Amino acid sequence: MAANTRTNIERVLDDDVADVLRETFFATDVPISESVGDGRRRPGPLRATEAKVRPDHYKVICISLYNEDLDRLDETVKELKRRGYTKASRSSVLRAAMLQLDVTKVPRGI
Repeated sequence: MAANTRTNIERVLDDDVADVLRETFFATDVPISESVGDGRRRPGPLRATEAKVRPDHYKVICISLYNEDLDRLDETVKELKRRGYTKASRSSVLRAAMLQLDVTKVPRGI
């Protein structure tokens, strides 16, 4: 993969996703990017002895949502923030929905 492509990947992805990609898919001896778009330098991948301790109380995942569902989710976040829930996020709304879900009322074929 060309260095230019690595730079573009780094600009698009946030640090958590970039870290997961760096550790999972890219060779550990080749950094994704050595500089960030604003000119700051970033260290290459860590050696095994220098590896950062990762939190184990959450995981970064990827899910698919229909555009309409994503729009509804974003509107819910906006409304919560308007009501004073300053830390509302897509993740927090999905977690709250899971806590309230009654599996006996979920329609078949969803």
